[in-house]
Amino acid sequence: MSGLRLLLGFDYGTRQIGVAVGQAITGQARELCVLKAQNGVPDWSQIEKLVKEWQPDAMVVGLPLNMDGTPSEMSERAERFARRLHGRFNLPVHTHDERLTTFEAKGHRLAQGQRDGYRQRPVDALAAALLLEGWLAERPAG
Repeated sequence: MSGLRLLLGFDYGTRQIGVAVGQAITGQARELCVLKAQNGVPDWSQIEKLVKEWQPDAMVVGLPLNMDGTPSEMSERAERFARRLHGRFNLPVHTHDERLTTFEAKGHRLAQGQRDGYRQRPVDALAAALLLEGWLAERPAG
């Protein structure tokens, strides 16, 4: 994992894409924003702004596999999104099993007292941070 310092993480969805930023040194990530998407297609200029602002060394896209670990229609779409990220920005793009990150993110928000209102305060960026931390945890720094 040498050479990796800063990463952007994406929780891909057809209507919203959560974005997080993480550091390889600390293994921690934080939520950045939620981008609107139309049928899974983001406004690429918004992603370009994030890439220019943060200058990541790599990106990680969550892979929504079925609970038994097999690919789903959404995981195929997420892989296509990952390939497009790589093609547009010429950075390494990794995928990471994101099963249960949205569930875990909702659990975090429940613990903070949020009972509903996920439309007003979506969990997608928090899910992106959790999947990015999961990816980092599997790759020791150094």
